[in-house]
Amino acid sequence: MIVIDLPDETATAALAARIAVLAERSDIIALKGDLGSGKTTFARAFIHARSNQEDEVPSPTFTLVQVYEPEFSESPAIWHFDLYRLCTPEEAWELGIEDAFDEGISLIEWPERLGPLLPPRRLQIALDFGNRPGARRAQLDPGIGWRARLSTVAANA
Repeated sequence: MIVIDLPDETATAALAARIAVLAERSDIIALKGDLGSGKTTFARAFIHARSNQEDEVPSPTFTLVQVYEPEFSESPAIWHFDLYRLCTPEEAWELGIEDAFDEGISLIEWPERLGPLLPPRRLQIALDFGNRPGARRAQLDPGIGWRARLSTVAANA
């Protein structure tokens, strides 16, 4: 487990950008935390860093998924899921989550809604409120394939 204190939203965005550089096809990044803890802030910064997306990155709260096509064809698409409104894990199949797992990079807010469908090969990032307004604490739990990649993130924290 890697714990990183994030003093403000800029630090959260910087962490997301560092992880975006490391992400590869079929990676799953599970973003856990209470409402307002910074999951969407992290996802937006990741998408901006990875895709050079200059437009607004909306939260997929109501659409449940937004797909961001890569700037270059050899890069995988980024699938941003917000599963808060899922009633059962099986509803995720209707969103094309298996395609995201196989071909894209998956950013998943509220991953616990997937239950047993959430693969163990993931980077789990739990965001908690810090000790002052705007501060957060990120707990990174690297799954298969992530531990070595995250060594640079921990060193720069």
